[in-house]
Amino acid sequence: MTTVFVRRFMADYARNPINLILLVVVPTVFVVVVAGSMADAAKLVGGVGGPAVETATAGWAAAFLAGIAMYFQTAATRDTDRRVVIAGLPANRLVAARLITGTLLAALASAAAVVALAVRTGVDHPGRAIVGTFMFALIYVAIGAVVGSIAGNPVNGTVIVMFVWIIDVFFGPAMGAADRVATRGLPTHFVTLWMVDLPSRHGGRLGDLGWALAWTVTAVAAAWVLAGARTRVKSPRSRLADPAGLRAQLAAAGRAAWRDARRNRVQWVLFVVVPVVFILAADAVTPNKPITLTLQEHGHSLTRAFAMPAVHGATMAPIAIASLAALVGLFVLLDSRDGDRRSVLAGLRPGTLFGARLGVLALMALAATVVSLATTALVFQPTRWFTYAAANLLLAFTYALVGALLGPLFGRVGGVFIAFLLPFLDLGITQSPMLHAEPTTFSRLLPGYGGSRVLLDGALTSTFDQAQPLLIGVAWLVTLGIAVALIYRHATMPSPTMVRAASADLTMSPPSQRPT
Repeated sequence: MTTVFVRRFMADYARNPINLILLVVVPTVFVVVVAGSMADAAKLVGGVGGPAVETATAGWAAAFLAGIAMYFQTAATRDTDRRVVIAGLPANRLVAARLITGTLLAALASAAAVVALAVRTGVDHPGRAIVGTFMFALIYVAIGAVVGSIAGNPVNGTVIVMFVWIIDVFFGPAMGAADRVATRGLPTHFVTLWMVDLPSRHGGRLGDLGWALAWTVTAVAAAWVLAGARTRVKSPRSRLADPAGLRAQLAAAGRAAWRDARRNRVQWVLFVVVPVVFILAADAVTPNKPITLTLQEHGHSLTRAFAMPAVHGATMAPIAIASLAALVGLFVLLDSRDGDRRSVLAGLRPGTLFGARLGVLALMALAATVVSLATTALVFQPTRWFTYAAANLLLAFTYALVGALLGPLFGRVGGVFIAFLLPFLDLGITQSPMLHAEPTTFSRLLPGYGGSRVLLDGALTSTFDQAQPLLIGVAWLVTLGIAVALIYRHATMPSPTMVRAASADLTMSPPSQRPT
């Protein structure tokens, strides 16, 4: 019986071709495309850099794939699994099937990551690379299952998984100092040290491999316990909206959308915790070294030296803002699609619903921006606050629309991967002034180019000299807004089946209950 469920779960994962494509895309991005840039960044902030970081990228890619995939395997199936248990299947068998499925996903992700590593640099120690990458993936399968058991809302869950992954990767021993006491409790600290053959000398009698195995076993055990408990969670109740005039519809739709967003208290906590921890931790580990940038000031191109913490502090906020905004944009429109389609069938105007959703999305992007800027003010003071804040807000709205566009195109799992990869590649790698003193040809083609140039202009110069990048950023914003509006209108159009069913209900209702 367990084998049958495992086959069904794997078939469900493989049914979406985006999931299979991402098994190639994610390792290619992390291991082949940006491994060199991440190794350079590691050296800048005091890490080992070089081949150690490039090897670790295989584990990071596998962990990212496995963690997100297992989160949706757990969170999105809560009600279905509960009904299966009620129907008579022992909970332990169902949990075993889910975790075996997660192990198979971990193996797939690990195989793809190791192949990408072999293609890029070769594998000097195949045993360490293969086993280490699989332990990375297995730990994050457990993390995805744990988060999926306690955070059913996809915004909360994916933010938590990705937040753990970001802290684990960017403050772990490969990117930072291997002997930093504060990071020894990270999930893959000892796995990383053993995988890249960098002895910690603080592993005690167990050694790095022993602690890595202990982390893996403990994580899987915690996932087993919580995955079993999740079958007893009750499903939430839904509410319906009433049709009315245009002004009343807009007010009602706005109140409903805001009430839905406000009800998710964990989300608002994450909006505070993620930027605060990410920005302050990044500032704490940045060495006080000079870095040279080429900027525009008074219409002239100038090369100036800045302290690295100032440049790093200026660029951390937009990465946190864009990542949160993209995820919120993904789920605000994606999860409301079916309910909004029924509301349109009941008489609400699509434009009214879209305006309400867009207003709430803008408000949430604004909230992420305010928290991030307040945190940034603790560690960095831009030369011109207004320009710097406006650029962050432009990036927030841009990536909120990017996220909204990804949902209907790629679905939940694929959309989450891309909603994270785009800000990371765009703002964290391609637009980074720490890695590129001047914009590259590729950076000019990405949605973060305009906002990033305006942001650096406001952060580090005394005059505004980025009119063209500003226009490019606004053009991206308008184009994305039009595309999202068109896709949303198409997605909320009632299907012919729904229209026929509604007409049949109306025909069969008593004359006194029919609308006049």
